[in-house]
Amino acid sequence: MRGWWQDFTDLVLPAECGGCGRPRTVLCPRCRAALGGAAPRRVRPVPEPPGLPAVHAAAWYADEVRAALLAHKERGALALAGPLGAALAGAVRAGLPHEGAAGPVLLVPVPSARGAVRARGHDPVRRIALAAAGELRRSGLPARALAVLRQRRAVADQSTLGSRQRLENLAGALQVAAGGARLLREGSVVLVDDLMTTGASLAEAARAVRSAVYAARVREGMGERKPVSRRKEGNPVYGTGELAGAGGAGDVIGAAVVAASPDSFEINRN
Repeated sequence: MRGWWQDFTDLVLPAECGGCGRPRTVLCPRCRAALGGAAPRRVRPVPEPPGLPAVHAAAWYADEVRAALLAHKERGALALAGPLGAALAGAVRAGLPHEGAAGPVLLVPVPSARGAVRARGHDPVRRIALAAAGELRRSGLPARALAVLRQRRAVADQSTLGSRQRLENLAGALQVAAGGARLLREGSVVLVDDLMTTGASLAEAARAVRSAVYAARVREGMGERKPVSRRKEGNPVYGTGELAGAGGAGDVIGAAVVAASPDSFEINRN
């Protein structure tokens, strides 16, 4: 576990660039350009998992971008949350509908396993989401990070699994925390993560959010007169068609990541 003094010194006295190792800088100009110098891309994995929302990525997961993400996630280079959050904010903006979102934009981070958070001493995706929300607010867009997703069961390490195995590993693994559905209905949801490879994590996050919001809407419509259903909120038996809302607050309007695997198919460049 990292101590507060190490966190503080990392913030004010960066030892080296997180992308290339150049001394005495958080992220050098060349690495900043690699991270956020190009227009965000609309990307999708092949095969594309069912229920995956439209995903925008700030950069490809390679070279300096890969090094910066790993430095932040695994080595606790906390000062990198600022530039990584700025890149994520750009990807969020690229995916917003032209007619605008319903209410503030709610950035919902894909949760890390509790054991991984303890081992790292921080939750990297949540930290980047907070930085991205701040960046969006400074640009005039109402936004906030809403960390309401939780793991409802243990999952295997994803690093050695293929796309189908990842889908099976994550099926039904996430749920919205108690009271989270009410918060999700205060704006439009954009799911966020640091990296997309197969898209399984984002697809499972979308299922969990849609399930919770759908159940909340049913409860609201039925009042106290009848039970909602025998199916529990967050249960993966809800189909993607059944969970599609009529539009508005609480709906998943897209997903955004700092980086996507180069194997992802680029649909267009905004």
